[in-house]
Amino acid sequence: MQSSHKSLWERTVELTIALGERLLAPIERFIGKRSLVGEATFFENDLFPWIAEIEANWTTIRRELEEVLEDRDALPNFQDISKDQIEITDDDDWKTFFLYGYGFKAKLGTEMCPRTAALMERIPGMTTAMFSILSPGKHILDHRGPYKGVLRYHLGLIVPRDAQACRIRVGEDIRHWQEGESMVFDDTYNHEVWNDTDETRVVLFVDVLRPLPEPESLINRAIVKAIGYSPFVLDAKRNQEAWEARYRARRQGEQAARV
Repeated sequence: MQSSHKSLWERTVELTIALGERLLAPIERFIGKRSLVGEATFFENDLFPWIAEIEANWTTIRRELEEVLEDRDALPNFQDISKDQIEITDDDDWKTFFLYGYGFKAKLGTEMCPRTAALMERIPGMTTAMFSILSPGKHILDHRGPYKGVLRYHLGLIVPRDAQACRIRVGEDIRHWQEGESMVFDDTYNHEVWNDTDETRVVLFVDVLRPLPEPESLINRAIVKAIGYSPFVLDAKRNQEAWEARYRARRQGEQAARV
């Protein structure tokens, strides 16, 4: 009964996600076998030479983040941008600030964080980059990522003092964030996150193409590009642009009121 209230576009997005999962399943098994970094929940950082430059500039990234957080309440919830996230989060405790998403540039994010954006553009195979802001006490439910052809990178930017109480489980492995330090993992393993502290946790969240030999690498890039034009991603892009327009209008209104 509930689905009858959904728009044609919403039903199209849901159908695309379901169809994509079925089509990509056999491809994912092949990609896992051909991966140049192997199959694992978490990966050693030295497999990714670009991490050194990101960590060397982590305080620059954090300074831009801090400016974003000055208007934290206005930032969108993850499910406001990516509607499928409603299955794992439905409150105001997981906020995001996009710079890039499946190949499209978030104009507001790259304008407000130009140094971070420039660093992201130097990451080989970067497809998505954003700040992931987790409120105190937030639990992100068990879930898996959409496609094995990308790997997920986290850089700790703001980590609670009790770091052991703020954790991520990927498969059966548990890790904790540290400020200025990185982790890379395969998000197609079921994973969940807990912030069992009274402080905020923020990471730089980046998706990168999984290293593969040719021609598999070329095929993988084509698949990721196709996903970028799917109704699922186009819906998120539309939601992001709508939020940016509202944010700009509000800021302009506040500036005009001060004149």
